[in-house]
Amino acid sequence: MLDACADILEENGYDGLSTTKVAQRADVAIGSVYQFFPDKRAIAQQLALRNLEMFGERVARALAEGDFPHWYDAVGTVIEIFVDMHRTVPGFRVLRFGDIADVRLLADGEENNAVVADRLRALLVEAFAVPDTEEFSRALAVAVEAADAVLKLAFRIERDGDPALLAEAEQLITGYLARHFES
Repeated sequence: MLDACADILEENGYDGLSTTKVAQRADVAIGSVYQFFPDKRAIAQQLALRNLEMFGERVARALAEGDFPHWYDAVGTVIEIFVDMHRTVPGFRVLRFGDIADVRLLADGEENNAVVADRLRALLVEAFAVPDTEEFSRALAVAVEAADAVLKLAFRIERDGDPALLAEAEQLITGYLARHFES
């Protein structure tokens, strides 16, 4: 059902999503959809959570396999993973981490970007033994918000992301984080 949701989002956007369409696309009875999801928001929420999990797994794997002298050197890799998902994961282009449906879709009472920043913080602390401070948390929150804005712009301008703006996003975030955490 989540794959059907992703396909519908890719083809028709969030406004074109419905539980009926998900049931038809997934070739299941509408009652089966309602057994798991009370409405289209709930389906989108599960897909957004799946996207976040996939993103986190890809970032964790890249951090484990990569050779990064400092944690902020991994910024380009994190952005590349996001861009790749935007280009290749059905429905991600529209839903991403859920902001199209609700800015608080991933966790009750917490904005989606805050959830993403917290996930990245945990991964970076583990991979690079970065001190888990309030300053680090705040800087990642700012970095995620800034990256989100520039990446949205890059994908509004070009379907696969304007290369110059993608490079600007990396430079912006790397410069910001390096300035705050350079040792």
